[in-house]
Order: sequence, then C-alpha cells, then structure tokens
Amino acid sequence: MDAGLYALSAAFAGFTAVGSTLPAHRAWGQLAVFGYAAAALAVWPARRYRTALTWLTWLAVALVPLVVEAVQRAGGRAGRAQEEVLVIEDGGWRLLHAGTPYLDVDSIAATPDRLLAYMPYQPGMALFGLPRAVFGAHWWTDARVWFAVVTAAAVVTALRVLKPPEHESVRAAQAVTVLPIAALTLATGGDDLPVLALALLGLAFAARGRDTAAGLAVGVAASMKLFAFPVLIVMAVLLRSRRYLLPAIGLPVLTLLPVLLVNPGAVVENVIRFPFGHGLVSSPAASPFPGHLIAAAGARPVAIGLLLAAGVAIAVWLWRRPPRTAGAASGVIAVGLLAAILLMPATRFGYLLYPAAFGLWIPAYEKS
Repeated sequence: MDAGLYALSAAFAGFTAVGSTLPAHRAWGQLAVFGYAAAALAVWPARRYRTALTWLTWLAVALVPLVVEAVQRAGGRAGRAQEEVLVIEDGGWRLLHAGTPYLDVDSIAATPDRLLAYMPYQPGMALFGLPRAVFGAHWWTDARVWFAVVTAAAVVTALRVLKPPEHESVRAAQAVTVLPIAALTLATGGDDLPVLALALLGLAFAARGRDTAAGLAVGVAASMKLFAFPVLIVMAVLLRSRRYLLPAIGLPVLTLLPVLLVNPGAVVENVIRFPFGHGLVSSPAASPFPGHLIAAAGARPVAIGLLLAAGVAIAVWLWRRPPRTAGAASGVIAVGLLAAILLMPATRFGYLLYPAAFGLWIPAYEKS
C-alpha cells in the first residue's frame, strides 16, 4: 500500500509541476516528484524500516522544497511563497512594532493591496512572523520554517504519547507529512500544519488522561486559528474536565485580550468581518464545494443556513451520543470539519487536510 501511495503522490507532484498556475506549487512539484518516486522504489527494500522511510520521504517532499523555496525567496525571487506567508510575517512585524498584528479598516483602505493587509487569523499566528521581523529576510526566518518545526515537534510528541503499533503509527505520520495535500501545504504556505498537529497532539494527551496537557495543546492551536475551535469543543465533551477547559479556553482569551485593548475595531475587521464576507475585499478562498457554489449562485443565505444546520446536527450528535474514547472524538471531529468545509461559502481545497488527518488518526487513538 505504501508503494501505491508514493506512486500516486509522485503522479500528483508531476501534474502539479507542469499544470499548476501558482509558481510556488510548480516549484514544489518539480522537486517533490523525485522524492515520491524514490520512496515508491524504496518501499520493498526498506520494508522493515517503514517509519524511517516515512520521515525520510517527508524530508524529501516537504522540507527540502520548503528550504529551497525559502532560500530563493530570501534571494529576491518572486513567487516562492503563498500569500498567507507574507500576511503572517507582516502580522509579526506589526505585533512587534504596534502591539497588534491587525490593521484597522481605514489603514486597510489606504493600502495598495487590501487583500494582503488583512490577517484573518488569531493573534498567536503572528508569532511565526516574529523571526523575520526581528532578524530580517533570511531563509531561516521564513514563517514556513517555523511552521515545520512546530509541526514536527507536535507530531513526534503525539506518536510518542500514543505509542500505537507501527502500522497505525506510519499511517498517522503519513497523514500529516507525506500526503501531497500536507507536503504541498507545508512547503508553499503551511499555516494549517502546526494548528492541525497541535490539535492532534491535544487529542493524544486526552487519550492518555492528561487533561491539562490536552488543554494546553488545543489552547495554543486555538490561539492561532479558528479551525481549532471545533476540536476544542468536541474534546470538552469527551473530557468534561476543568483541568482541560482552563488552558483550552484561557490561552485563546489571553492572547486576544492585549490586541483587543490596542484596537478592538481592527480585531473585528480582520477576524470576524473579513472571513464572513463583509470586509473591504472578498476572501480568495473559492474552491468549488457546495457551499461556495450555492453562495456564488446568489443564494448565500441558503449556504449559511445549511452550514448552521450541519452545526446543529453535530451538536445533537454530541448531546445524544457523546464520544467516550479519543478515537470516537476524532471521528466526530473529522465528520464535523468535513461538513463545515463543504458548506462554507468561502473555503479552500487544502482545508480537507483537517478531516482527512483526523480520520486517518482514528486507529492510532483506538489501538494505542
């Protein structure tokens, strides 16, 4: 099965190298295709070293392309990072110099590129932009490098906490490292990977009854991106513990309060109005999923209604059949996030990484 995964991934990378309209994606494909092909050929000779092959493949298809693109970008080459990398690094600069990563609506209106002036993330995401703000434009200050560091640390820790059998461990690692949707995302943009990895880590701690650690991991993730909040809620139902809730809710609140005190209007404009389609410009997230297609056809209230209905359905599910194990919670999270991604008026194909990873991690949680 590994050989098939790597072969199909090599085909995907090859198509991306010649067919993508995004320069950063093409650059990733041109390098990753060789890593995937080498991994496919190495599966049989290295069948006793599946874990090592998985991590070596991640090095070849994600980390090497990431570093190459970061070096080229630091040298002045354009098109070697997705827009979110620039947005987060600008947010880090503003956090350092102004005390908030957000611009208010008047400042956004005055910028030549209003889209890049928005930072639709939680304040914690701006921390990944601080290395560039402090030390300048070097390859190692690229925000993606630090996304990779946090991702690797969280995934390795989660697997060490769970200690699942090798087959489940390899599948879990592959889900957030070598799958093309993960490797491409990390090498070219990457902001979703540390959020996802920390959420997976939180559920791993929950599986071991370490409620405070679970809350800390999920709280850090929720301090960076709203996508972590569904995970936070499902885990709250699973654990029903104050030791979990205090850090899980406290960390996002503590990171948000200082920037609210600096400029509350800027927080509302960036974190609420823009993601919900009420900013000065529209979000570029426009993958052709049902919610977006319905909204684009002029029936945005219908799309929002369907999204709310899905949320109610998940809430009823949690109420009537609350998860009793981390594996069951991971399944609820996977279904809930998939429904949300399909029904959101503005969404991206890359967000499918979240439900895919939580679905593929179920055996690791159940058999650990």
